[in-house]
Amino acid sequence: MTDVQALREVLTPAEELTIVCHNNPDPDCLASALALGRIAAAVGIDERRILYSGDISHQQNRAFINLLDIDLREFDPTSVHDRPEGSLLAFVDHAVPGGNNRVPEGTPIDVVFDHHPAEGIEARFVDHRESIGATATILTEYVRAFDLELDATLATALLFAIRRETLGFLRGATDAEYAAAGFLHEAADLNLLRQLSTPSVTSATVDAIAQAIANRSVRGAVLISHVGRTSERDALPQAADYLATLEGVETAVVFGVVDGSIHLSARSTDTRVHIGDVLTEAFDDVGSAGGHREMAGGEVPLGIFADYADDDEGLIAIVEQVITARLVAALNLEADGDA
Repeated sequence: MTDVQALREVLTPAEELTIVCHNNPDPDCLASALALGRIAAAVGIDERRILYSGDISHQQNRAFINLLDIDLREFDPTSVHDRPEGSLLAFVDHAVPGGNNRVPEGTPIDVVFDHHPAEGIEARFVDHRESIGATATILTEYVRAFDLELDATLATALLFAIRRETLGFLRGATDAEYAAAGFLHEAADLNLLRQLSTPSVTSATVDAIAQAIANRSVRGAVLISHVGRTSERDALPQAADYLATLEGVETAVVFGVVDGSIHLSARSTDTRVHIGDVLTEAFDDVGSAGGHREMAGGEVPLGIFADYADDDEGLIAIVEQVITARLVAALNLEADGDA
């Protein structure tokens, strides 16, 4: 049985499908969810919903949802508890309950599409390919195999997601990304692609990136920085992307306090460093962290630091000290660095 036949067999008897995005979903996750919803509609599932948890603060992600008019709803725990007969639960761009999502551990999952490193994936249907550059690439293959009508909205969403996830085909892109892009290009709205590529930036994002630039510390080819406390979680990957372009820097890690957690974003072009493994080693015992060789992220609950400071300034100082020390140890760096 082919993967397409296996997916059809899981979907066909169902009456409704709940697609759960990971926390703070990005275009790759959102476009993949949109594509899976279209596939479900094609096999006769009338009730479909896309849920997310966390925040959608990145200006590009907000523009993506608004310009493509994606019907996105906040995560509702009742959607995954005591599901009625004929109701399916799917993950896209993540794979395990409780891992970068608010679905309780042990919840039965029916469908999983993902390209991130993950272990212990259990579902009735799984297409998990770490070698692929974007989950949207995988879903594009299924859109093509199911012979769906490729309208401008779906084609634009998938093409933009592939471009964004691979940084314009410069990070983790494979032959599959180029093949998917070639298939999607003719139907995509190129004007809309340009709009999505150049969204407006909030002043809070600019401030956070400025803090990351000011707080940077460079040790050899590794840059570590923080933004202090920010409301713009998605400023962290933007800062990491920018600082990774600094001359002589091959690995950049940026962290900051967002609400009740410490968030981290990392980038690396050093072939000796698997930055996903580095973050896992550094923070897996106190939070969740990991990712690809070139791109990774993590989250550590702030509660473990709360008893060590009476004010926010002191808290940020302790967070900086502890997080930096863990990164220095995991990356086998010298303790001192130069700004």
